[in-house]
Amino acid sequence: MYSKTRLGGDQAEGARKLTPRGKRIVYLVLGLVVAACAAVGIWSAVTSDPLATSANGCVSVNIPSSTGGQIGHFCGTQAKSLCRQAFAKSDATAAAEQKQCDLAGLTKAKLAAAG
Repeated sequence: MYSKTRLGGDQAEGARKLTPRGKRIVYLVLGLVVAACAAVGIWSAVTSDPLATSANGCVSVNIPSSTGGQIGHFCGTQAKSLCRQAFAKSDATAAAEQKQCDLAGLTKAKLAAAG
């Protein structure tokens, strides 16, 4: 049948143990990883997104599509053109764009007066 085998010295003790220097290196690497993750988390929590809101003649809108969507950021003549088209329509997308146009200061009355 089966006979008992004797384990060698390296197998009987299990895994190799780290030296004090090796432990310090492992702790240092883990500490750096944790610090980097914390820094990225704090940075993402406190940083503002300049494209997140509409203001000062610039319009930020979520443009839906069949595969998801994208964020559009328009300024100047592009924003005016987008707002004119939005105020000419009455669908759900146009309603969302109209709100952003109002926030940007491009109201229906201002666009009509500008011609």
